[in-house]
Amino acid sequence: MRFIETWIPATLVSTRDLAPGIREFLIRPDQFDAAAYPVGSHINVSVTIDGLPETRSYSLVGEAISTGFKIAVRRADDSRGGSRYMWQLAPGARLDITQPASLLAVDWSRENYCLIAGGIGITPILGAAQALARRGADVTLHYAVRSRGEAAYLDDLAGILGDRLVVHASDEGKRLDLDAVFASLPQGTLSLFCGPMRMLDAARHAWIGAGHPLPDLRYETFGSSGTLPTETFRVRLKGSDVELEIPRERSMLDVLNASGHDVMYDCKRGECGLCAIDVVEVDGEIDHRDVFFSDHQKQSNQKICACVSRARGTITVDTLLRADAI
Repeated sequence: MRFIETWIPATLVSTRDLAPGIREFLIRPDQFDAAAYPVGSHINVSVTIDGLPETRSYSLVGEAISTGFKIAVRRADDSRGGSRYMWQLAPGARLDITQPASLLAVDWSRENYCLIAGGIGITPILGAAQALARRGADVTLHYAVRSRGEAAYLDDLAGILGDRLVVHASDEGKRLDLDAVFASLPQGTLSLFCGPMRMLDAARHAWIGAGHPLPDLRYETFGSSGTLPTETFRVRLKGSDVELEIPRERSMLDVLNASGHDVMYDCKRGECGLCAIDVVEVDGEIDHRDVFFSDHQKQSNQKICACVSRARGTITVDTLLRADAI
């Protein structure tokens, strides 16, 4: 595993509402040294949903500060329950969290940088903007939101970037045209992206269409962002009579492992592909929420990342676990 999860106790110091439906949480570990962490870092937080322990991953907001870790959580009624749990917490609440870890590799030697954030996807991008501005880099941030009133950290970003911050507010008729933005970038530009899955799909197509190499588009997304509503679905196991219900607040990975049908995993963010299992039959529709598989692989529906992807209806999978081999 790339990440060895070390869980540490922490306290929720304070909360702050940034915009309608977006709340910032300042969390301080019991043993806190304010050490710097890489851009794009996240922490895992242990949450309780319907009486069961679960884990949710949240990007750290901004560069390291002396008072603790900052995360921002969007209240999503169609989520799997993590945001509802976080929003009911009050200052003083005790939490278990992991140390910061990052999957986002940044090449600091580039001449040009383009940052793209969609909604709550601004959380990891803020730290990148701070780091690049501090280095005097040529950087522009395109921030896509429904309205300026719903844009978290807008004043902070304006102070950091000035006119290099471009806000694309839908209610002002200024939707983000990724094709035009990427076509205007010089070759060798590094782009850092965080946003919902549909926006990421559009970004990848626009980036390739503009003639840029795909590895120069570095991205994060959030596993709760799919193309279908988050709802209960069913999973049948090939070669057995086992059929499991995957409730809307739990992942397929968690349900399979809790039922004794072990599936290997690592990131639990749809990025590493270790938890991918074979799909035998689909009676309904798969909602691929990972960033591991290509568009072609997703369309084939031959595999599914059990940690974040979901379905509508019933799917039959093969975990490769055989009772006669145990």
